[in-house]
Amino acid sequence: METSSRQNIRFVRNTVVNLMRILITGGTGLLGWNLVQMLSTKEYEIVATYHITQPQKDFPNVEWIQIDLARYEDVSRLVAKTKPAVVVHTAAHTDVDDCEVRKDLAYRINYEATKALAKACKDFCEHFIYVSTDYVFDGAKGLYREEDLPNPINYYGLTKLLGEVAVESLLENYLIIRTSNIYGCSPSGKKGFALNTLEKLLLRNDVKAICDQYLSPTYAPDLANNIVEILRLRPRGVIHLAGERVSRYNFALEIAKTLGLKEDSVRPVSFEEIVFKARRPRDSSLDISKARSLGLSIRPFKESVREFVEKCSSYAIQRI
Repeated sequence: METSSRQNIRFVRNTVVNLMRILITGGTGLLGWNLVQMLSTKEYEIVATYHITQPQKDFPNVEWIQIDLARYEDVSRLVAKTKPAVVVHTAAHTDVDDCEVRKDLAYRINYEATKALAKACKDFCEHFIYVSTDYVFDGAKGLYREEDLPNPINYYGLTKLLGEVAVESLLENYLIIRTSNIYGCSPSGKKGFALNTLEKLLLRNDVKAICDQYLSPTYAPDLANNIVEILRLRPRGVIHLAGERVSRYNFALEIAKTLGLKEDSVRPVSFEEIVFKARRPRDSSLDISKARSLGLSIRPFKESVREFVEKCSSYAIQRI
């Protein structure tokens, strides 16, 4: 599945900038929402999609379109109607346990819809960016590089990997971005581990977090900011773009410290103590050396967590 040509990062220079049309799927999700906000202030024309929750805020140069990505004919019509120069495909079914239960839905959204979108883009798009996941790896070693062989151990990871295969088989000018545990807050983005932890700590409830499971938590605005730069650079191939390697326990503990709480507000538990519907990789952290070589980077872990707590605490309180 992995080939040397796939791993080589190549550049396609962008010669048209003003009013370039960009289609962003999942525009109200954690990553999509931040990306829409950032790009709306630049010289782009943005078309952003949402599924259920209509955006409550207007941005300049942004057109919102409601779509169910499981309706493949609607996906094709969307691309034919909007004729984007660039597609940033952030939408996915990311609930790992639900993907294990509702496999048909995960397959349709994460693979079939991605394939339909990539196929439709062959006639219109200059560049296609697909946001994938560290869960394409089995977690046996951690700090995965782009050339490491994927081996997903849950259905979510499998469907995202199938999405990668669809993109690379149908398109030439594509970039697959593998990232890890995106966190932040948005109108309809899922809560995830970080926001759940923040809510519990704000209520002064104890938090349990796995001390021997490692990942590379990625703050959504940091990732969005890098994608803005990627739109200029136009790299092709596969890159890993994520935060620093930390355990879930240390991630939760940093949130608690930022709130000024004592360390005992977070209780460490072992990987074996938690039972999930879907298996989790023990260490799915990502090596981002290749991204750094392109001038891309994620802010230091503590700095990103501090901003997350400052910006998302009021949002978390509203949802409690």
